[in-house]
Amino acid sequence: MLGMILIVATLPDSPNSSDLLLQCGTLILPNRLERDWCVFVRAGVIQEVCAHFDAPAGTQVIDAREHLVLPGFVDTHVHGAMDADTMDATSEALHTMARFFARHGVTGFLPTTMTATSTQIDKAIDAVQQVHTAQKNKPWSDAASILGVHIEGPYVNPKQRGAQPAQFMRLADPTEYCRWFDTGVVRLITLAPEMGDANHQLIRDSLEHGVAVAIGHTDASYEQARQAFALGANQATHTFNAMRQLQQRAPGVVGAVLNNPAVFAQLICDNVHVHPATMQILYKCKGAGHVALITDAMEATGMGDGDFKLGAGAAADDVFVRGGKAQLSDGTLAGSLATMDLCLCNIIAATGCSLVEAAQMAAHTPAASIGLGARKGCIKAGYDADIAILTPQLEVQRTIVAGQTVFQTG
Repeated sequence: MLGMILIVATLPDSPNSSDLLLQCGTLILPNRLERDWCVFVRAGVIQEVCAHFDAPAGTQVIDAREHLVLPGFVDTHVHGAMDADTMDATSEALHTMARFFARHGVTGFLPTTMTATSTQIDKAIDAVQQVHTAQKNKPWSDAASILGVHIEGPYVNPKQRGAQPAQFMRLADPTEYCRWFDTGVVRLITLAPEMGDANHQLIRDSLEHGVAVAIGHTDASYEQARQAFALGANQATHTFNAMRQLQQRAPGVVGAVLNNPAVFAQLICDNVHVHPATMQILYKCKGAGHVALITDAMEATGMGDGDFKLGAGAAADDVFVRGGKAQLSDGTLAGSLATMDLCLCNIIAATGCSLVEAAQMAAHTPAASIGLGARKGCIKAGYDADIAILTPQLEVQRTIVAGQTVFQTG
């Protein structure tokens, strides 16, 4: 068996101060796990994954022989945490979020906007762009990295608004969204395809700019959803929530998602938005390669019970957090309070999937859904050294971004 073969890797070129060797207990690889293997990293990139490695002198060694070594989690849909929100539109808010996420095994994420005025969304995207550019020269030493921005709304349907403010919902406007695309940081946009030709054109324009498209906050019929996927939309935003449901004679958006093997399904895995049995149905229909775990976390995450806001400025809604639920005054769920390590545990409990599959749903599948699957979300030579080290109880012990420890316990 491959796991029993001793592989002696050859050394890369000359030693480097950024060389890192992980001695792993249980190593989660893309399609299997191995015990007592090593991962060698140079300049933030995984160079070797093997059973034995003679590292150059001066290499930093991390002993994780009592732990699980997984690809770092990728959260493509998250609004905030620790009283900070993407719509605050400041580097300080984004840094607060990123530090918190790193504590929970996240190595990369998409700050996610709310439906708002054009000016408010402009400011949020500008803040992400500034931080994203700055990180290329000086990455955060204590936080997850920002992979871009997810624009959720404003081109969605008031009939399925969820906690999004209906008064700012509108048809797609190329003079507006092309300005956002020109920043170069938009990775994902959520829209309702049934709202007309303008939204169909947005799908086409998104693909031309390398932006992934999700359908969400949508009352589309089965046929309208299928048309959106045929145009190039590749995923569904928080599947089952804020979309037309599956019925026996009207399959709706959910039916279109379940019936298309190429479509990625975002899943809020907090046991509040989606029942565990429903998670299992989604997993059985889509497989680990097309279920992308997300938190959809909002600013109250990590703060406990209390009163908070969702959105931007004077139009921000009051959110009441009680007993693990974030709700508007009418009882509508207003994002989640979940973390990605909790989502990992929940998907295993709900579906009985393997740790290999759970790691895939928390890392590589979300990365692939936004076009980053060739370098993010796997422990494999040539991939970015974004790694989460967990205890056997699935508690985060250390988070590594581009070969640098950004969080560790103790």
